[in-house]
Amino acid sequence: MADRFTVALAQTKPHLGDVARNLRQHEEAVAAARDAGANLVVFPELSLTGYHLKDDVPSVAQRVDGPVVRRLEELSRDVTVVASLVEETSDFRFFNSALWIEQGAVRHVHRKVYLPTYGMFDESRYFARGGHVRALDTGFGRGAMLVCEDLWHASTIYLAALDGALFVVCPSSSPLRGVSEDAAQDDNARFWELITRAYAQTYGIFVVYVNRVGFEDGVGFWGGSEVVDPHGRTLVKAPYYEPGLVTCEIDLAEVRRKRIAAPLLRDEDIDLTLRELTRIRHGAPR
Repeated sequence: MADRFTVALAQTKPHLGDVARNLRQHEEAVAAARDAGANLVVFPELSLTGYHLKDDVPSVAQRVDGPVVRRLEELSRDVTVVASLVEETSDFRFFNSALWIEQGAVRHVHRKVYLPTYGMFDESRYFARGGHVRALDTGFGRGAMLVCEDLWHASTIYLAALDGALFVVCPSSSPLRGVSEDAAQDDNARFWELITRAYAQTYGIFVVYVNRVGFEDGVGFWGGSEVVDPHGRTLVKAPYYEPGLVTCEIDLAEVRRKRIAAPLLRDEDIDLTLRELTRIRHGAPR
């Protein structure tokens, strides 16, 4: 495990339903990340397929042991890759999944657990819901993956931090919402930037947030990918609205420093949390 590593945020513009073209985009970005000295490159949510797939979900779905993922495994021999796709399982279910691919093999699959069904979103119509939030041991230390809406639910990063994660990687396809003429950024972007800082500071954890850009079905995506350190400081920020690749060095010693100064995770009472959740679940008197 290395205390320091360099992450590349590949803020791409996926082409809806064109897996072959998106795979070439991944090949180019991995090469650029390698040239920039990165050890890890992270792509947005559904980076291999595009987002607004609707009834095309089955036609673009990929198996983890299929040729597209095997190509990503080849690319990961020098640079660890986090890519996202529609995953088809052996029982013919489809998941919005992120893959951690390291040293030529898929090491971890995170299936999106919170599928939004409000506003423009209708994910639960097309995707099955994941059932786990797990940290994983990587070549850079213990980390976790969450996908977009997952991070809007405070329980997910709480679980990841309790499971030992020192950093959380979040691929996203966050659209423009709530744009006003007198604001520098739309409401959605401002809220994302608020929660990444709040979670990073609260749990003493690095947050690597990678959002896409471009338009699909008239919906725009704002980009603004970033790395936030355990003190809530933005270490690097990709441009809004435009594709780009930016890199950042992560020093995991900052996690130790933050958690010594504010030992909130140390003081967590998991038994208290379990008791109260059980009470609430079973409708016990307040």
